[in-house]
Amino acid sequence: MNQVLLTPGAVDLADWRAIYRGAVPQLDPACAPRIAASADAIARILAKGEPVYGINTGFGKLASVRIEDDDLATLQRNIVLSHAAGTGEPSPVPVIRLMMALKLASLAQGASGVRPATVALLEAMLTRGLTPVVPCQGSVGASGDLAPLSHMAATMIGVGEIFFEDKRMAASEALAQAGLAPLELGPKEGLALLNGTQFSTANALAGLFEAELLFRSALVTGALSTEAAKGSDTPFDARIHQLRRHRGQIEVADALRTLMAGSAIRASHVEDDARVQDPYCLRCQPQVMGAALDVLRQAATTLEIEANGVSDNPLIFVDEHGTGADEALSGGNFHAEPVAFAADMIAMAVCEIGSIAERRLAMLIDPALSGLPAFLTPKPGLNSGFMIPQVTAAALVSENKQRAFPASVDSIPTSANQEDHVSMAAHGARRLLDMVENASAVLGIELLAGVQGMEFHAPLASSTLLEKACALLRGTVPSLVDDRHFHPDMEAANVLVRSGALAEVAQDVLPGIA
Repeated sequence: MNQVLLTPGAVDLADWRAIYRGAVPQLDPACAPRIAASADAIARILAKGEPVYGINTGFGKLASVRIEDDDLATLQRNIVLSHAAGTGEPSPVPVIRLMMALKLASLAQGASGVRPATVALLEAMLTRGLTPVVPCQGSVGASGDLAPLSHMAATMIGVGEIFFEDKRMAASEALAQAGLAPLELGPKEGLALLNGTQFSTANALAGLFEAELLFRSALVTGALSTEAAKGSDTPFDARIHQLRRHRGQIEVADALRTLMAGSAIRASHVEDDARVQDPYCLRCQPQVMGAALDVLRQAATTLEIEANGVSDNPLIFVDEHGTGADEALSGGNFHAEPVAFAADMIAMAVCEIGSIAERRLAMLIDPALSGLPAFLTPKPGLNSGFMIPQVTAAALVSENKQRAFPASVDSIPTSANQEDHVSMAAHGARRLLDMVENASAVLGIELLAGVQGMEFHAPLASSTLLEKACALLRGTVPSLVDDRHFHPDMEAANVLVRSGALAEVAQDVLPGIA
């Protein structure tokens, strides 16, 4: 099993991606002194007898309520249990594992006041494959992802449910089977575990990683459609894009040009193009897809910073000089506005990737635009061909347009108006995987249509790379001659898109978010 060394504050996107894909995080042992020093600072702060938010006071609107020392353990247990108030279906296991790794890296920076044993249990759960059952709904993205993270924290004290060895079971049972014991939370530990942006960030990172794969696959399907429609590669000339200077646009044009290089189909109509200019869905691919790439990269920068930050409250600053000047400072790092903005950017990019792909598909099935048989069937009329798959693509694109409305512009007061402006980052990020799934299905249909359209130009062949893409599809889906049950063809194509197999045929020429 792959392992990733977590060096808190310095984990790159490739490592977070690896964890999302199944790698096991291992905390850098160099963190141990910082974790211990932070926990010791909590003891010194308590010894002063002063009220400190979240350590010996109530929470939120109840921050002015002082809690006696004998009740501090109960206080932390109560906050976990009362805040584990999520609803909805369980979040995907890969997302929650990523959330746990993000929380692990945050706590290990020594600014949260948790004990080494608490950090060790969280790491052990990741190592041994225990994943808390975390309902997907209930966070407004400030004060942190309270409900989702509380469900995680609850399992650490033996409450709630855990996925373990492909079963869903009581947390206490799962811990016992894995040879682990539940925690009794110390001062501030419950709050440290449930406060932070890790649920929103994990969902946003998952959306980013899947959107990157979607983007790369869309370059291949876009090139296939261009070939099928006998489109021109002139709009991909590097000189055009160098004048505009956008990095993403330049790289997309380079990729499309390389994907089509050496195509006999393209060579067959260089001198006698029927169209002076192609429709925008072909001609403007570098501009649209390049802009999407630039936006995904901006979101990636934000999320990488967030993933390496500390976002709970209050934060513990250890006196390194031994003067007793340890501090617990209350702030607002739990506010997930940066994550909300990043998620909104990813949503817009995903929406546009699917939207322009659907327009290419619509062009291919229209003989007046593509010059191909109507609905890409050799016998239109008797057969409907790609008529209804295009309708399905249109439905998916429309659904994504509705979902792409920015979540970050919404806010609703919570906690008796103490928490009066929130980010809505959680559901802004959570929608991304569904949006990518929709757009991937559009690309699957475009893959089927593009390859079908290219085959009408036989015996002319396309480029080496695009012929590999055609062969990949034809390895599982035969040409459409007469109408047949279409759904299995679509599902087979979807697998090629979502698994990354389609992008792999041109892996070396496709740009990514790095």
